[in-house]
Amino acid sequence: MKSKKKLIAGNWKMNGSLAVNDALLKGLVAGLAEAACDVAVAVPAPYLAQVQAAVFGSVIAVAAQDVSQHDAGAYTGEVSAAMLKDFGVRYTLAGHSERRQYHGETDAVVAEKAQRALAAGITPIVCVGETLQERESGQTEAVVKRQLAAVIHLNGHCISEVVVAYEPVWAIGTGRTASPEQAQAVHAVLRAQLAAASEHADRIRLLYGGSMNAANAAQLLAQPDIDGGLVGGASLKAADFLQIIGAAR
Repeated sequence: MKSKKKLIAGNWKMNGSLAVNDALLKGLVAGLAEAACDVAVAVPAPYLAQVQAAVFGSVIAVAAQDVSQHDAGAYTGEVSAAMLKDFGVRYTLAGHSERRQYHGETDAVVAEKAQRALAAGITPIVCVGETLQERESGQTEAVVKRQLAAVIHLNGHCISEVVVAYEPVWAIGTGRTASPEQAQAVHAVLRAQLAAASEHADRIRLLYGGSMNAANAAQLLAQPDIDGGLVGGASLKAADFLQIIGAAR
């Protein structure tokens, strides 16, 4: 039986306002006097200070949605790992499929982002996953292994400090979800790849990130190699997010 706690991380994406965030966070804090798992919310950068204050003293950790691959300098619009650290950020997403798709982030850039986060004492949640076309052409395993290999190669023995999120691109925001068996099969591949790279692979948490919701969370989280969830839309509703957290035991 694994001793590590599961992790449920909510990704707000580009949603929220001061008033909406306040109501959501009050609902979450009130409903989470304690939790059997670790909990985090990945919020838009302008709201980091608000969220840091709102969750202070609670079980909820602050996460960022992205981090620069640069430490400092003439990179307008970028946010460095050190800046995130100033706001109590404990986790940051790296290589979310939307960043890869819309911003052209390569495997190498994602690996550098993970490296910068680790150097600042922030845990990167490295996202990997295949498109529908890649799945239908039988490339799922090759794609996720390639994406993860870049992070392993650059971060070496530090790989045991990352969190990996498998997010099948075809199941994000589409209402489609990988079956528990499909998700577990890919998680098992990632676990084996990590085991070949680190003697501490058993401590690395693998999250499922493809439309996890209150209805399917328990089944997904029951799989042997699924150690939590990266939750999108359902994390914007306190009741739904709390239900998912309750399923992570």
